[in-house]
Amino acid sequence: MLNIKVLGSGCANCVNLEKLCREVVTENTIEAEIEKITDYKDIMSYGIMNTPGLIINGKVVHSGKLPTKSTLTHWLMNALANQ
Repeated sequence: MLNIKVLGSGCANCVNLEKLCREVVTENTIEAEIEKITDYKDIMSYGIMNTPGLIINGKVVHSGKLPTKSTLTHWLMNALANQ
């Protein structure tokens, strides 16, 4: 099971990244727990300075902008293969 954390205060890109994660997980029948982190202290503890941030299995994968759906799918499938 993947552990996915979306870091962000609630801006449009942060909301869209969470939706995109849920969409990709559902479409690819990936078993995952998706958590939304909005507390600034928690966000900064990951070294994220620009949101949205994406953490997969404890590893910072992306921050600062919304990835494409195909890129996100690639990251999630790689993380699944490397478990």
